[in-house]
Amino acid sequence: MAAGGFCKLPHGTVVVALNLPHGPAGVRVLVHARNRARALTRLRNLGLRSVYLRGNAAPPTPDEITAVLHHPDGLIWRTAPAGNGVLGTELWHPIRALLRVTPTGPPAVPQG
Repeated sequence: MAAGGFCKLPHGTVVVALNLPHGPAGVRVLVHARNRARALTRLRNLGLRSVYLRGNAAPPTPDEITAVLHHPDGLIWRTAPAGNGVLGTELWHPIRALLRVTPTGPPAVPQG
């Protein structure tokens, strides 16, 4: 199960943040949508079938909210923070960079 949370914005939309297992560190995915259910549906439609949001343990920070609101797709990711919460200077990436198609077949989708 992925750790994560959400934040409801003043105009009624939500930003959902999820930490997903992918590679050695994992990734933090941000989704901007009309409501939580639609945000999770957007991820499931991309192939992340077992993504659920239970609780609000790791809501998006104000910087993360700003990043996803200024991205045209409203769906971005970067490496998840280490145990101490320090990310360094990694920039946000569009989701298509995470889900790029491998030469041998289906997309390289994180399992989780």
